[in-house]
Amino acid sequence: MPRPDQHNAAPVSPAPRFALGWAALTYALATLTLAYPALTGQFLVNPRSDQYIAGFAFRDFATQALRAGGSIPHWNPYMFGGMPYVAAMHGDIFYPTALLRLLIGTDAGMTWGFIIHTFLAGLFTYGFLRAWGLAFIPSLVGGLAYLLSGPIASYASPGHDGKLFVSALLPAALWLLIRGMRDGRRWSWGALALVIGLAVLSPHPQLLQYLLLTAGAFALFLALGTDGAAVTLDRRTGVRRLAFALGAVLIGLAMGAIQFAPVREYVAWSPRAGGIDYAAATSFSFPLVELVNIYLPQFTGMLDKYFGPNGLHLHSEYIGGPVLLLASLAIGGQPHKRFRRFWLAVAVISLLWMLGGNTPFFKLVYALIPGTKFFRAPSTIIYVFGLSLSILAALGTERVLARDIRRSVVLGWCAFGALIALLATSGVLASVAPGTARGYIEAVGQQLMGFDAQQASIFAERMIASNRSAMLMGAWRSLLFVLLVSAAIEVYRRGKFGVRELGVALAVLIAADLWSIARNYWLFLPPAKVLFASDPVIEYLKKEPQPGRVVVLGRPGAGLASPDPYYGVDGMGKGTGLMAHGIRSLTGYHGNEIGRYQQLSRFEFAPGAAPMALTPMFWRHQNARYLYTNEAVPDTALRLLAGPVKNSAGSTVYLYRLPGDNPYAWVTPGLSKGPDDQVKPTVLDPRFDPRRVAVFADTSLVAGVPLTTLPAPLDISTTTSAVAPGHATVTLSGAAPAGSVLVVSENYYPGWRALVDGKSQPAYRADYNLIGVPLPSGARTIELSYRDPAIATGKGVTLFAIALAVAALAWGIVEDRRRLA
Repeated sequence: MPRPDQHNAAPVSPAPRFALGWAALTYALATLTLAYPALTGQFLVNPRSDQYIAGFAFRDFATQALRAGGSIPHWNPYMFGGMPYVAAMHGDIFYPTALLRLLIGTDAGMTWGFIIHTFLAGLFTYGFLRAWGLAFIPSLVGGLAYLLSGPIASYASPGHDGKLFVSALLPAALWLLIRGMRDGRRWSWGALALVIGLAVLSPHPQLLQYLLLTAGAFALFLALGTDGAAVTLDRRTGVRRLAFALGAVLIGLAMGAIQFAPVREYVAWSPRAGGIDYAAATSFSFPLVELVNIYLPQFTGMLDKYFGPNGLHLHSEYIGGPVLLLASLAIGGQPHKRFRRFWLAVAVISLLWMLGGNTPFFKLVYALIPGTKFFRAPSTIIYVFGLSLSILAALGTERVLARDIRRSVVLGWCAFGALIALLATSGVLASVAPGTARGYIEAVGQQLMGFDAQQASIFAERMIASNRSAMLMGAWRSLLFVLLVSAAIEVYRRGKFGVRELGVALAVLIAADLWSIARNYWLFLPPAKVLFASDPVIEYLKKEPQPGRVVVLGRPGAGLASPDPYYGVDGMGKGTGLMAHGIRSLTGYHGNEIGRYQQLSRFEFAPGAAPMALTPMFWRHQNARYLYTNEAVPDTALRLLAGPVKNSAGSTVYLYRLPGDNPYAWVTPGLSKGPDDQVKPTVLDPRFDPRRVAVFADTSLVAGVPLTTLPAPLDISTTTSAVAPGHATVTLSGAAPAGSVLVVSENYYPGWRALVDGKSQPAYRADYNLIGVPLPSGARTIELSYRDPAIATGKGVTLFAIALAVAALAWGIVEDRRRLA
């Protein structure tokens, strides 16, 4: 019996002709409202984006190597003393977007990678909802809600393309599970394997974990549910289809072998060897105070006005009042009851998960879920939360179309929105929001801007004050869209709107609401040829005959008007942008560098001492020969080589020659062995002379004569030529004596090989993290090369898995046509 506020339910209108095409057009237009500057060649990047600081250099490195007729590089020599390019992970090396960069250029390819996957996030969500059985309009609304939501549309701002790729592929995987598990379509298993394979190659293992968990739970839900004829699946059929789904996942995982076979070997060498503790695993948990941002994104400030507790905040959590309203209308009623309950459960679990250490729930996750001990930032599961709410919003829209809703829910959202607007107008929200964040803002002012305590306090107050008007306007903006959607629903409920008119109204209002926030996160700059243009300092470094690393040190307040690719977001010497010019820096922006290098650079002889990376001993150890800075240095020990000049970011820069020779390679007359805990402080001790002895690990298989006294340095110098990523030729000025060792200032990692005068010679780890090559008597020329054998192994597995998935897809299409004919 209908409730008093319910008119007779109206039948939902059929989908229009070419429904998928209309949906695709809608999502394309929605995406282009954000991305249109790309049509004129602009680069989707901003000064704080990972793509600007590091992503472009990482990707252009491989693009240029391939364009030169080579292959994917195996070694990246440009940061942190060198690291494996594939094994240490440098982004979407093997994902299809790499081909896009080859075709249209690195910057354009990166930009369109974001655009295409934002579009696909909406289209795949629409396809998933239609496959489940929702009508055209609810499915269209669900796709728009996901595509333009903060968790998806704001990925462009921090430059998190890997996260976007996986987020877009999740609804595709769910769509294919419906076709396979419920509908029994055999072609879906090959397609599912390909989708999982793409997610693996994204490569973002943390979001891949969330995708697999969500898809696995949905597969179990389907196995216990009904097939396409609404008949409960018998146990045998359910188990068989689960086995097919598992097989597809395994094939998909195998497709990622070319990326993850090297990664598997590298884990023991990375900073995360052995996992991370609970405190690290819960870092970047979703702050409780920022739950308000799901409705009112200005509560803790957006982008440059952000003052919350989450450090850099280049993303958005905004889901939107209209989407939340429609999602709440999904609760109750009979249609899609089990489906609705499943996604409610997913929403609750993903919400608790993303809160991380703020609730006890994550202790269970950390203890029970495989892989969690290698990840941090549990807040990144927010994309699953956003998808859940988008699906619930589609279900709520279907109930609206059927006039099966409670007006009290709609009125409740109007009252809530009005309350938030009144609290913002009265200043209550402005007084509550900064409470947990003032200390953070003051710390930012002191650390990055050089303010004293009083100046930092004034800075914090100005930051908070600058957001008050935005919070006020934001509260009334959110209320306006809630009222407009509520009015459209009420007009339809009274029979004055048809289904089509309501569908258009909901789509337009939801898109406008979400776009008004998402547009702030799509920031464009000129093309890479402008952003990463050369300058006299870079040209000087390119012409240097012998290799040498650069210490990049940016000082706030010394002409650094904004972050640039050479200094990084904190202005403290990242220097990754130099990689785009083939120049090696001592530091960089990565996070998965070789663990021994990281330990060495952070080692301190005494508490409070300068970081080892800024000491002459470390410079000597790591072939650091230049200082690139944005401030004139009066120290007479440093010789000015170039500058002052303006770099491409507009900073005034100088290049200085550091004291000492600090060569790329040197020859020692002998070697010794010792445990790592002794070798590490030894090689950085100012009294240690690396020219007199090479120190190998006591577990090393290198043969050597124990030293009773330190020999005098040899009168042999080195000249390095044919320097390229993963390759160098070192020529000695004289014949090497028996028992001598060539030490090369490049991080050692298995895969380095040496040819001494054309004959193979093993390379070992020396001086804690460097390459050591024992030399036979008379040696003159040593050719070093790096090749990761795991890549070749992984490539074979990947190609076989792709062939298997394509064969399964083709076989399934043929079988389904035969079976359904």
